[in-house]
Amino acid sequence: MSIGLLTVLLIAAILLVFAAGLPVGFGLGSVAMVFGLFTWGPQSFNIIAHTAFKSVSGFVLLAVPLFIFMGQILLRSGLGEAMFHAMHVLAGRLRGGLAIGVIVVCTLIAAMVGIIGAGILTAGTVALGPMLKRGYDRYLALGSIMAGGGMGILIPPSVPMIIFSSMTNTSIGKMFAGGIIPGLIMVSFFIIYIGVRCLINPQLGPAIRPEEAGTRRERIVAVRDAGLSFGLIFLVLGSILVGAATPTEAAAIGAIGAVLIALFYRRFNFGVLKEASYSAAKLTAMAVWILIGASVFSDFHMLMGAGKLIKNALTGLNLGPWGVIIFMQLIMLLMGTIMEEWIIIIVCSPLFTPIAVSLGFDPVWFGILMILNVEISIQTPPYGFCLFYLRGIAPKDITMMDLYKSIGPFVTIKFIVMALCMIFPRIITWLPNLIFK
Repeated sequence: MSIGLLTVLLIAAILLVFAAGLPVGFGLGSVAMVFGLFTWGPQSFNIIAHTAFKSVSGFVLLAVPLFIFMGQILLRSGLGEAMFHAMHVLAGRLRGGLAIGVIVVCTLIAAMVGIIGAGILTAGTVALGPMLKRGYDRYLALGSIMAGGGMGILIPPSVPMIIFSSMTNTSIGKMFAGGIIPGLIMVSFFIIYIGVRCLINPQLGPAIRPEEAGTRRERIVAVRDAGLSFGLIFLVLGSILVGAATPTEAAAIGAIGAVLIALFYRRFNFGVLKEASYSAAKLTAMAVWILIGASVFSDFHMLMGAGKLIKNALTGLNLGPWGVIIFMQLIMLLMGTIMEEWIIIIVCSPLFTPIAVSLGFDPVWFGILMILNVEISIQTPPYGFCLFYLRGIAPKDITMMDLYKSIGPFVTIKFIVMALCMIFPRIITWLPNLIFK
């Protein structure tokens, strides 16, 4: 059987197991094993143990549970809500101020959590109700939460960045640095868009009344309560960028620092530790099983000749280097409508990155483009996973069509930022090359 036909059958089988509701990691692994059995016989199973061990034994992957635990401690202890409250009293008196505050805090909370789904669920739980209660346009409220909550994989520390680095042997420090400037540009564009819209039409984002902002002392207390949480995030990222700590060491610092901050504010108890540990273990286990299943699938597919097939197909189209890059982006955009971000990174990074490097492109630049692409694709209809995350916690009168309409302007901004990063690669590569000479 030709590799082309095998690839078509593999994709059809994956869509079938996804539709049947089988867990993603087990679905990918089982499909690969079945096809491996029919292709090479039972001896094909010999590589599974090696592939599983290789996929989860990288030192850099130790950062994943530590970063997730840090975020869970800050959220379960109520310090995440304190960050929202601080932005509420500082920016709420501006037109659109709550939405702008949501963009900023959602971005930081999503960065703490490191994955899109958890960031959107957290931000939606804390911020959506107060915004709707104060008369914000539902599309602006939903869109700002989706936009900010989805920044978790672009603003370091990012779990998908760690996975990409592990799968492609790319420097995680350079990946973290490469995501900073595109992330800041994107957040700035979000804020400008909200500010201009609310300036033109103040009813979209009414300012809160002066008495709701509290007294000066109350504002100082709110900023104080959130200040250490903000500081911890910048400390963790800064220690990596200046070379003072590896990502794994910085993640350990963040986990310990989150516990110390919760203790300092007397918000730490056994219940917080239990909930944070359980959530971190659950999310980490999910990530590990997806990583194992997708790695088994990727290795089997590569052994069948997928790498050569894809390279020949792309070069045979005579698209030129940039045409190949754009074609890859289109493939990942389509994948994002039916798959989660981790799966796309795990499946596509070992296939596409070597081709991009062979065409003369920087692997860090290509990796950040992949992250940007995934962030867009899983928030777009008809089946972007993030849309369903927010729909699950939104009020009952919020429909899927409301979500589709709300995300449109923000996805457009993300496409603009992605285009800028393709046209001007130094937006991504300048800071990594400056820091990691």
